[in-house]
Amino acid sequence: MSAAATGDGPWLDDAAGRLVRPYTVSNGRTRPTTALDLLTQVMATGTTPFGYLGPEHAQALDLCRAPVSVAEVAAHLQLPAAVTKVLLSDLVDCGALTERPPAFHNPTDRSLLEAVLDGLRRQL
Repeated sequence: MSAAATGDGPWLDDAAGRLVRPYTVSNGRTRPTTALDLLTQVMATGTTPFGYLGPEHAQALDLCRAPVSVAEVAAHLQLPAAVTKVLLSDLVDCGALTERPPAFHNPTDRSLLEAVLDGLRRQL
């Protein structure tokens, strides 16, 4: 039985995949109102959002109880990053989330790349 039938987790069908298409989740919007990078940290403010927000908004808000990156939220929601950015910007706009731009890191910094590689090796 799929997760959709039990009411738990995202709406999935074992054969077809996600039943609710990503553009439906964001009401067809493709651009967030807040500039969010994949490394932007978002965190819940504790403010209750006004108006109706979809189940994906509630899931995203629940994931943001501690600081988390936009990329991590997208991975947990199993949604494309563009759709996740729209959802998160909705929550920022209503005051339910706060966002902090990522700290600048030189992407070619050898020590940073070695640390990432070491972390990946530990996971394998």
